[in-house]
Amino acid sequence: MRLFQNSGLYPSYLARLNQLAADASSFEARRQIFLNDRFGALHFLKPVLEGEAEAFFTNGDDEILQRQWAREQGIPGKPVLENILLAQIEHHRTEVFYNLDPVRYPSAFVGKLPGCVKKTFCWRAAPSGNADLTAYGAVLGNFPSILESWRRIGCRAELFFPALDPIMDQYGHDDRPIDVLFVGGYSRHHTARARTLEQVASLASTYQIVYCLDASRLTKFAESTIGAWLPLQKHRRPAAIAKIAEPPVFGRQLYELIGSSKIVLNGAIDMAGTDRGNMRCFETMGCGALLVSDSGGYPPGLQAGVTMETYDSPEQATEIIAKCLQEWPKPAAVAARARSRVAEAYSKASQWKHFADLVALI
Repeated sequence: MRLFQNSGLYPSYLARLNQLAADASSFEARRQIFLNDRFGALHFLKPVLEGEAEAFFTNGDDEILQRQWAREQGIPGKPVLENILLAQIEHHRTEVFYNLDPVRYPSAFVGKLPGCVKKTFCWRAAPSGNADLTAYGAVLGNFPSILESWRRIGCRAELFFPALDPIMDQYGHDDRPIDVLFVGGYSRHHTARARTLEQVASLASTYQIVYCLDASRLTKFAESTIGAWLPLQKHRRPAAIAKIAEPPVFGRQLYELIGSSKIVLNGAIDMAGTDRGNMRCFETMGCGALLVSDSGGYPPGLQAGVTMETYDSPEQATEIIAKCLQEWPKPAAVAARARSRVAEAYSKASQWKHFADLVALI
């Protein structure tokens, strides 16, 4: 199978990548630095991570990366990124195209794919406005209600899961000096999460609490010198959160931080409904920390009281976390059980088999 996997970058991650790849003078060098940093690796299929010859990977929105490839191929001028991506697919003689960035490259893009492409898939586990993905062979995701919403507008949608990054096993086998860690976004879409973060932050006088927050542009502006004079109070982080907030972390830095934490706090974004199972759940268990997350419908193997702990309110989250820390290392056994079970159920081998089965089916 000649597989092409396309992904995309968070704007806040791009600065880290540019720093890591400052001396990378070729497409392959920059791409390899990105893959080695493991950002998004739970979504990358086994042949990509293992560097198999028939698998091609790129970040189609990484202008530096894509223009390096175009120059190396002798493509003149300054083509738009979409045309570079199409040229890569044709050059690779792709048979199966799997796109992790379908809102940027929707059905209109699928209609331009070269004839060598026989099957198309995309991953989308969030509401996407008016995005048209109907031309894809299937939309993949791990939130059943969101998959159903894609079906209602004419897409084929199939359940598919992230898989643990094999290198996660290198992390989290020493002391865990951080008591509670939260890593994630902070914006107007995170009101329920923000209330929980504020409540749990009250434990900072007793425990080591670390919040690495990727604040929205509006939040950053609201907290700026100019923004402080404007009526933007609802967009500012409460003092208890701002006091302990640190910049966001990604990739191997994230693995290291989770591996240094006893508990990872998680909370769904407001638009997720009752479906649960975002990437932080898998990253937490893969690096051996105890997941404390909000109640809802989780994927198989993620079970309250068995492999994780769940809460129904910000107050309950704080109570559960305090109790777990007081009773440590008993909750550590729950985290260890989760690490073992999730590693078995959500391996790269099983993810790749599931994907190959979908290719054969669709």
